Amino acid sequence: MNIVAAWEAAVGRGADDFWCTLEDRRPGLLPERDAPVVFAALGRLTVGGDDPTGQAALLTVLGRAYRRHGLLPHAATIGDALLAAVARHARPLWTPQLTDAWERAGRRAAEAVRRAAARAEDGSAWCPAEVIGHDRPCDTIAILTVRPWQRLPFQPGQAVPVCTPHRPGRWRWLSPANAPCPDGTVELHVRAIAAGAVAHRLVHDVRPGELLWLGPPRDAGLCLDPSAKRDLLLVAGGTGLAPLRALVEQVAAAPDGRRVTLVVGARTFANLYDAPSLDKLQSVHNWLTVVPAFSHDPAAEPAEQGDALTIALDHHRPEDDVYVCGPPPMLAGARLRLLAAGVPADRIHLPTEMVP
Repeated sequence: MNIVAAWEAAVGRGADDFWCTLEDRRPGLLPERDAPVVFAALGRLTVGGDDPTGQAALLTVLGRAYRRHGLLPHAATIGDALLAAVARHARPLWTPQLTDAWERAGRRAAEAVRRAAARAEDGSAWCPAEVIGHDRPCDTIAILTVRPWQRLPFQPGQAVPVCTPHRPGRWRWLSPANAPCPDGTVELHVRAIAAGAVAHRLVHDVRPGELLWLGPPRDAGLCLDPSAKRDLLLVAGGTGLAPLRALVEQVAAAPDGRRVTLVVGARTFANLYDAPSLDKLQSVHNWLTVVPAFSHDPAAEPAEQGDALTIALDHHRPEDDVYVCGPPPMLAGARLRLLAAGVPADRIHLPTEMVP
């Protein structure tokens, strides 16, 4: 057995032991309702295995939790309680060697949390959100509508850490597809990928009535500049549409005379998953033009055949601010292509890399 196997044996059962041990040693340090989330996140951080963006989401949540509850002076006590809970549930295969390995990993995790807490802002570390809608417009994509128990203070274009109890301790970034609504609901677009355990569960397993956890929003490089009123060229690929649709809704909430062109890339017409919402937006706003771009659909109109960025450059005007969001292959050469097409560097907006 290694520490990963030990953690997997404890993750679904050890949270109560963790909190009871912590409460015995430091009464009132951590509210019981928050213990399962801290237990799962800290354990996951200790055993590792997340990609850098997943680790960044996890540390955003843990750093805020440690700051909010004043946990940093008690990091050693929390680490000891975590170790005790994991060791208990990994018996009888737990060994002194595993204790040593866990303690070394725990020290690295504690230092990462300390740095994250130093960067964290005040406020709630997470809030539960009820899934009230789960639509599957195609096999690999889900549109989730969730209602947070408290209003989520996000801006269009930001990203939010999201966790499902189906995969405790694993947090992933998602960008809301809407501007803040009067009823507080948030729409999330998720694509299931082979290596995405959280995304797979959100697409295939989560159902209305279940809860998710939403962490604190963070700038993702796609928010509108409040001082700029230039026209917008928005270029979306796949579920990269979500934050860009939120920008359209932000403009719609306070029209300021700017025109918006939204180019939506998909392989074929069948993959254009959010077409009803886009049609509705375009029908009620005469300043909005939605342009589909189909990379593998021979039945598409000639002006709509090609990758999203190529089609977008046909619609670019010198006064546009350009926002691009999509899968990594699309983003990899986007800046160079836009610069080569004459778009000034300060008019190009791409997602920032979410790293610890």
